[in-house]
Amino acid sequence: MAAFASLGLSEWLVQQCKQMGITRPTPVQENCVPAILEGRDCMGCAKTGSGKTAAFVLPVLQKLSEDPYGIFCLVLTPTRELAYQIAEQFRVLGKPLGLKDCIVVGGMDMVAQGLELSKKPHIVVATPGRLADHIRSCDTLNMKRIKFLILDEADRLLEQGCTDFTKDLEVILSVVPAKRQTLLFSATLTDTLQELRNIAMNEPFFWENKSEIRTVEELDQRYVLTPEKVKDAYLVHLIQKFQDEHEDWSIMIFTNTCKNCQILTMMLREFNFPTISLHSMMKQRQRFANLAKFKSNVFKILVATDVAARGLDIPTVQVVINHNTPGLPKIYIHRVGRTARAGRNGVSITLVTQYDIHLVKSIEEKIRKTKLKEYPVEEKEVLKILTQVNVMRRQCEIVRDPDLEEKRRNKLAKMKKGKKESKGRIQEIIQKKKGKMLKKKGKNTRETAAGLS
Repeated sequence: MAAFASLGLSEWLVQQCKQMGITRPTPVQENCVPAILEGRDCMGCAKTGSGKTAAFVLPVLQKLSEDPYGIFCLVLTPTRELAYQIAEQFRVLGKPLGLKDCIVVGGMDMVAQGLELSKKPHIVVATPGRLADHIRSCDTLNMKRIKFLILDEADRLLEQGCTDFTKDLEVILSVVPAKRQTLLFSATLTDTLQELRNIAMNEPFFWENKSEIRTVEELDQRYVLTPEKVKDAYLVHLIQKFQDEHEDWSIMIFTNTCKNCQILTMMLREFNFPTISLHSMMKQRQRFANLAKFKSNVFKILVATDVAARGLDIPTVQVVINHNTPGLPKIYIHRVGRTARAGRNGVSITLVTQYDIHLVKSIEEKIRKTKLKEYPVEEKEVLKILTQVNVMRRQCEIVRDPDLEEKRRNKLAKMKKGKKESKGRIQEIIQKKKGKMLKKKGKNTRETAAGLS
């Protein structure tokens, strides 16, 4: 524990770490904690499962203990599940302070959240969309005294893609003070983060794990080459194998869509596997309930979309199976990072079809040329269950939860409506410009005529 004390942390924090079983600081903690305590902005890029959350929680709690007030720290994160996990770590480590925290995420009652914010908690952990909604709808929300602004999974928050947080972040940044400490942490370094490194203020400190690989050494990374039409049978066979050999193991299965997530969950239940699902179309309370059941080993198998790929720390996960090969290497890194965390061993298996070979090569390049090894599977055993699996799959597609389909249709209708409204606004702007041009042209013509006369 002397190693933690050497970072400049107070004795009470060192003892809190000891009670949580954290005996030695990880490299990201060794390098970033002293810089944060010095008052510098910080960007930390380290492997998933390397203790990044504690690297900002510990120094923030120490600074809070020296001058406690609310709202002292704002943490932004891309997913609701991760927000709850970060708040829990603040709560446990900050227990001697009587820490007050507030979680502001979508899917929960805004009025209740507003009341919690009005009580000025020490720590606010939020997803950008919901916090921006509170700022837009409430003039009394005061964040002018915030000492720390933290972006966890910063690359995901700052990238522009299907879920673009840019507008929400602009709203949030407009109400936080310019004089603050800004901390950014991520497992994957992107061009956006590199740009921020160049323009950062307040004596920025940057630390990146310079190891040869992007994934931890304790992770055994494998692949199974399978035809697309046989992929589900391979999945069922692998799960059966792990269940037979290791009864106490927990397995996470990642797939690419909410529809696939639900179908796979139903199908695996038909084979009597204790399976539960997690995807963005589920109601908020159900998502948290399912995650809690998986964490407590009530269910041994979790089928999820990439909503569960970032930051979640579930110690019991020994195996991660990629039902689809991720299109982006960084998604692969975050998915397989759900196992082999904090020095524990783990296995990841990616089901690779004939269309995915180029994706595997990209992944191997990104994880610093580490080669995925083939996982041995007896094809005869897979073929024995192929017909049964295909029949089960078709049945599950037929009886799939109608609520999910309705949500999908509503989302598509909303997108179409938005495009239509946007097109209408563009047409309106074009017509106004045309009107101005015609008016100006008419004016010029009259002036010319008057001059000639």
